[in-house]
Amino acid sequence: MELRNISNISTDPFSHFSIWYDIIKEENRENYNALALSTAGNDGRVSSRMVLLKQYDRSGFIFFTNYGSRKGMQLSQNPYAALLFYWPEYGRQVRIEGRVEKVSMKESDDYFNSRIHGHKLNALISDQSKEIPDRQYLIERYNELSGMYKDTPPVRPDYWGGYRLVPELFEFWEEGKNRLHDRVEYRLEGNEWNARRLAP
Repeated sequence: MELRNISNISTDPFSHFSIWYDIIKEENRENYNALALSTAGNDGRVSSRMVLLKQYDRSGFIFFTNYGSRKGMQLSQNPYAALLFYWPEYGRQVRIEGRVEKVSMKESDDYFNSRIHGHKLNALISDQSKEIPDRQYLIERYNELSGMYKDTPPVRPDYWGGYRLVPELFEFWEEGKNRLHDRVEYRLEGNEWNARRLAP
């Protein structure tokens, strides 16, 4: 979907996102679902990191993490965040902003149980964002848990699960010649999405 002509702009940002996202997904690129997640706590200091989008629908965009991580702590203080998808090979990016909520325990359990064994162990051994003595500490913990769960699948720990960002704003950006980029913003006003063009 090009943004060059105003008539090409969908009135539904979720449909617009799906069209762009599916192009990348169908190419089966590694980490096609990578995005930058920005959060801020009570101190107002913003931090960003790359995470993976695991699910999305009209209720929001879901990612998983350790609730005790820096992003988890910031979201507990300030439940708003921004997502950024960037696809340089297509000259496109999408920004999404909104409030964030935890997904249900069932949703977290279902996703955790779908992970490969090693990734489940990683969730158990990593006290994310906390200081550790050295890398060997992680390796030893991993080997220890590998033995413990050799014949038994790990159970999702309470401190690990999903978040859903519920969009209030989308911005679609497409690279243009001479830096005359196309930008279209969708803002949720009441129950309706209103689209408008922005200067590059």
